[in-house]
Amino acid sequence: MLEINDITYSYSKRKNPVVKNYSLSILPGTICGLLGRNGAGKSTLLYLITGLLKPQQGSISYNGFTPWNRQVGFLNDVFIVPEEFFLPNVKLSEFVKTMTPFYPKFRMDDLEKHLYTFEMTPDVHLGQLSMGQKKRVFISFALACNTSLLILDEPTNGLDIPGKRLFRKAVLNGMTDDRTIIISTHQVYDVEKIIDHVVITDTDGVLLDSKMFDISNKLKFSFTTDRNRASEALVALDAPGGANIVEVSDGNEETEINLETLFELTRQNPEIITRLFPNDFKN
Repeated sequence: MLEINDITYSYSKRKNPVVKNYSLSILPGTICGLLGRNGAGKSTLLYLITGLLKPQQGSISYNGFTPWNRQVGFLNDVFIVPEEFFLPNVKLSEFVKTMTPFYPKFRMDDLEKHLYTFEMTPDVHLGQLSMGQKKRVFISFALACNTSLLILDEPTNGLDIPGKRLFRKAVLNGMTDDRTIIISTHQVYDVEKIIDHVVITDTDGVLLDSKMFDISNKLKFSFTTDRNRASEALVALDAPGGANIVEVSDGNEETEINLETLFELTRQNPEIITRLFPNDFKN
């Protein structure tokens, strides 16, 4: 289990905190979407979770480990795929031979399975791949390490349309009951079909921390061409021919969540989120 309690982090004493008074809990068996505007500290939060940074205040615990202590039992059970990464100019087989001693739960058959999902093969040379192909291979390797915590920062950037579809399939194929996957992204349409938990964040903390099931029970997402209905909705975003809207659910219909309109509702009307999700709102 990942527990974050009241952490604050600033890159300089002279600058405002990038993360402030931030608390969050994520259970195993969860694919969590981490959403926030630019500058909301999402990448910084991921580096704090993985122990690459240490907060000036608060605590983080993952399965009993404090990340910045960099203990072996923590390091070999956590994997992060950053938005920007470097892969050496070697064959994939050489990369695997070098890296897998650090990850005792790595399985070659899992790597081959994920590569197959991404329409790649194990005999590739990393130096001869495009950026999108490298991302397919690196995510495949990350999944095959079978760490209980996998963090993906903007994983669909650089992937083409088929690649994004295959990404969703690979993540679902790699998910287990004892694994936690955190996906930080601006590309909400790439993940809204696979996440079961959403966290919307800002520099001052968590704005919404809720299961997708609970959101779909309390809010109704739809498209309308009725201007009056759009004007009375909790939030309405212009769309071709009408508007995507969010309304309070009457409990009779479960609708498919639109993360873009959910994000705008949280940003524009946080008091509504406070009222509807009182246990999930942290200030």
